[in-house]
Amino acid sequence: MALTVCLAGCGAATEESAKEVPTYNARTFFETTSVGGASFSHDETRILLSSDASGIFNVYSQPIEGGDPEQLTHSESDASFAVSWFPHDDRFLYTADQGGNELNHLYVHQTEGEPRDLTPGENIKALFVQWSRDGQHFYVSTNERDPQFFDLYRYSAEDYQREMILENTQGWIGTTISPDDRWLALDKVNNNMDSDVYLLDLQSKDQEPRHITPHEENATHSAATFTPDSSQLYYATNAHGEYNQIWSYNLQSGQHQSVIEDEWDVMGVQFSEQGRFRISFVNQDARTAVTILDTSTGQPLKLPELPQGDFAGLSFSDSEEKMAFYLNSDTSPSNLHFFDLTSGDHRQLTDTLNPAIDSAHLVESEVIRYKSFDDLEIPSILYRPHQASASNQVPGLIMVHGGPGGQSRKGYNPIVQHLVNHGYAVLAVNNRGSSGYGKTFFHMDDRKHGEVDLQDCVWGRKYLEGLDWIDGSRIGIIGGSYGGYMVAAALAFEPEAFDVGVDIFGVTNWVRTLKSIPPWWTAMREGLYGELGDPATDEERLRRISPLFHASNIVKPLLVVQGANDPRVLQIESDEIVEAVRNNGVPVEYLVFEDEGHGFRNKSNRIEASDKYVQFLNRYLKGQTSEGSPTE
Repeated sequence: MALTVCLAGCGAATEESAKEVPTYNARTFFETTSVGGASFSHDETRILLSSDASGIFNVYSQPIEGGDPEQLTHSESDASFAVSWFPHDDRFLYTADQGGNELNHLYVHQTEGEPRDLTPGENIKALFVQWSRDGQHFYVSTNERDPQFFDLYRYSAEDYQREMILENTQGWIGTTISPDDRWLALDKVNNNMDSDVYLLDLQSKDQEPRHITPHEENATHSAATFTPDSSQLYYATNAHGEYNQIWSYNLQSGQHQSVIEDEWDVMGVQFSEQGRFRISFVNQDARTAVTILDTSTGQPLKLPELPQGDFAGLSFSDSEEKMAFYLNSDTSPSNLHFFDLTSGDHRQLTDTLNPAIDSAHLVESEVIRYKSFDDLEIPSILYRPHQASASNQVPGLIMVHGGPGGQSRKGYNPIVQHLVNHGYAVLAVNNRGSSGYGKTFFHMDDRKHGEVDLQDCVWGRKYLEGLDWIDGSRIGIIGGSYGGYMVAAALAFEPEAFDVGVDIFGVTNWVRTLKSIPPWWTAMREGLYGELGDPATDEERLRRISPLFHASNIVKPLLVVQGANDPRVLQIESDEIVEAVRNNGVPVEYLVFEDEGHGFRNKSNRIEASDKYVQFLNRYLKGQTSEGSPTE
């Protein structure tokens, strides 16, 4: 039986007596460093990672022996993210866009001279795919030929010369290449309920991909990884039950076989370089359970004693003697760990929580479920401020994740901890349509957005009102991206349900948004149309669920946050709803970041926004008249 790594907060939360804790400003929370990525150097002495220690993400080299990391890129404007060391020398690959516009280019940082853009050009988006096993080539997909589709190229690691190996005219996505460089796996999205996997033999003159997942009922299929001997393709599918499973396809015999099943979605599977270890990830009630199987013995890998937390970013060195991974929990941001499988040596290489914060003052969340309008149980994550009690009731916030189809999960969130620290309870709702709870639950809001999912949020308020430590007369709603849409929808379609709203990068006009889908999303467009509707045929319904066309109903204070470079939710969406709500004579505040896209890349902007949330909520939810900033 494989090892399942322990999770943060596995036990049920217990009733706590109220206690006073010091309040911290946003800067204190965001001086916590965000880190990610774990690529071993060729000599296995360093790990390549991304960090925002400089205020914006840059690439760093972390010695496995510990100590301070070395900063390798020095951008002061565009976020740079580590991809990989070169397998045989100290060059490395990294990616960066321009001001959050999501047009990422792939760069090589050479041992001498200036970094080189391997994917130059205007309006180009590039994605690193993987290395060849021998390290002589790497694969990159770009949409330079056709903005809608990503062609696949093989680059020489020596001189960066390249050749196209797939001209993508069919909207293939999700490419992965077998270790012997012969097979290319391709995903094809048919709609939001149905997708397929195809195989292309790169050594054959026949360039027609082979369909390997024929089926009759709607089901999703997506390529995961090839086995190290290139004999089988592992793929994820929900064709055999409510949850995603991992199945294998034998490339020689064509036989399909179940590999990994669980009572939750299996999120993915990967192998170490030579195949000694197989790692699988399960979405276990908003936490990640990781299984590391030693394929040579069939036994779980024995790990050192570790702090509680969810595993992420797990990586083995090429020799398979060293392992790097991250641990993250509600009260601890992601930290990089190193484990030497030969010596048993383990060390935590980063300490990312701002030392000015006592972790005991942070809040451990509780996974709860409440009944919605039709008795459907809605899984959610509840954060209770330390100072909350029946005699010291606190205001509450419904928080809605992005998507559609995202999921609120346990783990460190500086925005949430900042709000909770300032006395706001947070209920992070996984409304119907959220991922992680089976395909039936996931599709319950298809073409019902702004309706049944909104009612789940309204009934989330009812749940909060039933808690004796919540002030039921002061409850707002906050969310980003799709969650921002839900905020605007709540204020427009249920104008008395919430007392305030905070809309962060939220859609307000589905007709415009779906018509202006970025060209690189074309392969996913049918999935979005299947879930939300086609603006060519469903415009009437899309207008009906778009808050902008019903903004005259909004009577509660609204804060809107927008990135000027957002390619998904155009700034005009926020401009127009702000103007409309102001015309109602309703308090509305508007914060635009000129150097951001869909989300935050710059730490200073995250700080400013988080401070703004607390200021706004203090004014309109707590009723505080002081204009003092939480940063003071």
